[in-house]
Amino acid sequence: MYQTKLPKMIDPGQAAINYTAQEAWRVFGIMAEFVAATERLANIRPAVTIWGSARVKPGHPYYQMTEQLARLLSDSGFSVISGGGPGLMEAANRGAYFGKSPSVGLNIALPHEQVANQFQDVSQNFHYFFSRKVMFVRFATAFVATPGGFGTLDELMECLTLVQTGKTRRIPIILMGSEFWGGLLAWFRSRLVAEGMINAEDLDLVQVIDQPQEIVDAIFRYYETRGFQPTKAERDMMLNL
Repeated sequence: MYQTKLPKMIDPGQAAINYTAQEAWRVFGIMAEFVAATERLANIRPAVTIWGSARVKPGHPYYQMTEQLARLLSDSGFSVISGGGPGLMEAANRGAYFGKSPSVGLNIALPHEQVANQFQDVSQNFHYFFSRKVMFVRFATAFVATPGGFGTLDELMECLTLVQTGKTRRIPIILMGSEFWGGLLAWFRSRLVAEGMINAEDLDLVQVIDQPQEIVDAIFRYYETRGFQPTKAERDMMLNL
């Protein structure tokens, strides 16, 4: 007679130990991403972070406007940071790549959509979304959100929240395209402000501008009375990101 071999039982205590060990090594991986990105990006200031859809194709008006904006920023002395992928991220990198200042891509490993574009002078890879988002904020002199989907909205809301709560310094946050963003801002006013979810003055944190040159001009106007570099107080604040 053959005896049926019983499956080995997993010791719950050992499984917990193994999981804890994996979590500990994960922390080291996160630390490594922060250290590598900080060292790589330390000298790119002043910089403007541009977000936008991965799904917009070359030739689309959004693509052309984003590329134009990035070229103007680059020629004006700003490094341009994007998510490093296709679509409007590619447009941002492409415009900067052919300009005078560095084109920076913060690439993320995703199951689909994210393939690094070829227009990057500085390319940094990330595994974790949250460490990548910190780097979008940490080195930026201004943020520009071009039309996009969930990812663009996520990054926009993250930055608005960080500025609103005083976790990072106040810098220009600009939405490019009043037709695209108008409905969202109307909802902010009719729901968030009207129902007391935010203060009316919180809407002053964001500007809506249609033309690329006007965006560049708005960034320069903001810094007319101060330098682009963070003050000591602002640097200390940003350590709490």
